Amino acid sequence: MNKYTQIIDYIKDLTQTKKIKTGEKLPSVRLLADKFKCSTLTVVRAYKELEQEHYIYSVPKSGYYLVSKYKKEVKEKPEIDFSTVLPDINILPYDEFHHCLDKAMDKYKTDLFCYGDTQGLPTLIEAIRKYLQDYQVFCKSSQIVVTSGSQQAASILINLQFPNGKNTILVENPTYDRMIKNLQLHSAKTLGISREFNGINLDKLEKVFKEEDIKFFYIVPRFHNPTGSSYSINQKKEILRLANKYDVYILEDDYLVDLETDSRNDSMYSLDNNNRVIYIKTFSKILLPGLRIAAVVLPETLVYKFLKYKQLTDIHTSILPQGALEIYINNGMFKRSKMRLMKIYKERMEYLKSICNNFDPDILSVNVPHTGFFLSLKSYKPINYDITLSKLEKNKIIIKDVRESYLEKKHETDLIKISISKTNNKQIKEGMLNIYNYFLNQKK
Repeated sequence: MNKYTQIIDYIKDLTQTKKIKTGEKLPSVRLLADKFKCSTLTVVRAYKELEQEHYIYSVPKSGYYLVSKYKKEVKEKPEIDFSTVLPDINILPYDEFHHCLDKAMDKYKTDLFCYGDTQGLPTLIEAIRKYLQDYQVFCKSSQIVVTSGSQQAASILINLQFPNGKNTILVENPTYDRMIKNLQLHSAKTLGISREFNGINLDKLEKVFKEEDIKFFYIVPRFHNPTGSSYSINQKKEILRLANKYDVYILEDDYLVDLETDSRNDSMYSLDNNNRVIYIKTFSKILLPGLRIAAVVLPETLVYKFLKYKQLTDIHTSILPQGALEIYINNGMFKRSKMRLMKIYKERMEYLKSICNNFDPDILSVNVPHTGFFLSLKSYKPINYDITLSKLEKNKIIIKDVRESYLEKKHETDLIKISISKTNNKQIKEGMLNIYNYFLNQKK
C-alpha cells in the first residue's frame, strides 16, 4: 500500500474511532509527512481527495477539519467544473513523478548547493531537444532555454528588444487570459485581431502587419484557448509568409501538443524556414501544474539577450524539478503517460461531441475539436455573464467568464468556453444538457 492510501485510511480510522470528532482540526500536513516519512505533497494530495469526498474541509491559513455529520449525510451535489485549465488529478502520474523527484535528489544533489545554468540543466535541455523532434521541432540545444513556466518566457519576450526594432505586440482576440494580464502588467502596447472558430481574417492580418509596428504575434495555433480550434496547415503557411514579408516574429504557444492525435497537424515552427517562430512548450498541463517548467526555442539571434534578461530575473530555474523532468523523460515514463492522456482526452471529446450533436444550432452553435481541453459554444445572442454565471452556479455548474480572454474590459460576447480537463462523462452529459436547457429556456 502506498503512502497516499495509508494517509487516507489513517484519517478515516481516526474519525471512525472518534479520536477526532466532527468539526475538530486534523493533524497538520507537516506532522503527517513526518509520521509517514513522505513529502508534504503526498499529504496534501490525500487531504484533497478526502475533501472531494466531502469527508473533510479546509480553512485557509488554518488547516483541515472533519466535516460535521450533518454535512456528511446531506452529500451535497459536487460541482461540475467547466472553468479550470488544471488537469485531472486522478489521471496525472503523481506517483511516478514523485519517484523521479527522489532520484533527482540523489543524481543532482551537488547541483543544489550552487547556482545552476541560466539556460537550464544541460541534461534536461538535451532530453527536451530529442523529445521535440517527435513533433517535428528540430533545433540546436543552444536554442533551448528552460523557464519557470511559459509565462516567464512570455514576460521576458514582452520586454526584450527584437532585431526588427518594433514595439507593438499583436494577439488573437480572444486569447489566453493570463497572456493579456501579462501584457497589461508590463504596460505593453498591444493590438488584437479577431479569431473565430475558423481562424483569423488573413487580409486583415496583412493590413495590421503592414501598417503597425508589430514586434511579434502571440498565437495559439492548435487547441486555441478559449475557442478550442486549430489553424489549418494552409493558414499557418500564410501567416508565416506574411510574417516574413513584414518582418514580424511569431510567438507560438504550443501548450497542448502532447494531446495531438493528428500527425499531419504540424507546428508553425516546423513550417518556418526564416527563423521567425519562437516556440514555447509548457510541461505543466499534462504533468503537474505545480511543476512550473517550460521550454522556449529561440532564433539564435535572440538567445544571448534572452539569457541575459533571464539571469537578472531569477538567476536560474529551480534545479530539482528540472532534474526530475529529465529523468521522467529519459526513462520513458513521460511517453507512456502521454499516450494514456491522449486516449483519455480524445475519448472525452468524442463523448462530448455526441452530446452536442443533438443541440439546435439556433440556440447554441458548437465548435468541438478532435481532442484537447476546450470546446466553445456560441449563443444566439450576447450573454449577460453576470446573470448566467450566477444561475449556472446555483446548479453547481461552473464556467469561465470568457470576457477575461478579450483585450477590451467590457467586451460583450456570445462565446462560451467549456473545459473538460477535470470532468468525467457523467459530469459532461449532466453539465452540457443543463447549459443547453438554460439557453433554450432563455429563448422561449
